Amino acid sequence: LCTLCSTATFVFFPTGPTVSGSLVKGRVGENITVPCSYSVKRTQDITSMCWGRGSCPVSKCYQTIIWTDGWKVTEQYNSRYILKGNLLMGDVSLTIVNAEEADSGIYCCRVEISGWFNDQTSNHKVVIEKARISTASPHTYTSEQTSAHGSTSESSFTITRAWPSVSASEAPQTASGPCSGTSDCSDVNSNLQNASVSLPKQQYSENGLYIGVGLCAVLLAILILALFLT
Repeated sequence: LCTLCSTATFVFFPTGPTVSGSLVKGRVGENITVPCSYSVKRTQDITSMCWGRGSCPVSKCYQTIIWTDGWKVTEQYNSRYILKGNLLMGDVSLTIVNAEEADSGIYCCRVEISGWFNDQTSNHKVVIEKARISTASPHTYTSEQTSAHGSTSESSFTITRAWPSVSASEAPQTASGPCSGTSDCSDVNSNLQNASVSLPKQQYSENGLYIGVGLCAVLLAILILALFLT
């Protein structure tokens, strides 16, 4: 009777299984690796294993993601879940490619070891957070425009850039116009008007001079001719 009691106690309270776990955090868009491995000292130690969603059940994996026969992946239910480690060395870590928020949760890694209740199981909690978005403060630039009448108006507009601000030494320089203000433009216009008015007057004075010289020459010729005849 005592022997049967000891046997029953051994069956219902096994000491073989190894249960462990870890917390893995990552961000959306990153490749996240959930660690899991078992000891391989000889070829006979290589064994099958599986990854699944949710806590490890009594056997197998719940919502299976990947199955291996110990040598290679035999079943893969989602292409974003891969095993990049050396399976022959017992590295069965799970890599989640381009992680999403929906990938958060509990993952089970079960390594099947021969014998009753000898499987090595581990539950891993994965937390995927949103990626940080960096924002740059907006910069305001003011430009001056000159209207057709020479008046100056100011207009402002806001430009938001995600890259660093351009320094004053690197900013493009604006070439200055022919006149910088209203008074300068007025002086230029008045000078042009004076020049346009003075040109006809100068032409008229030169024509009068030529006519006067011609008349004097004619009168002088007539006078000389009269003296000669006399």
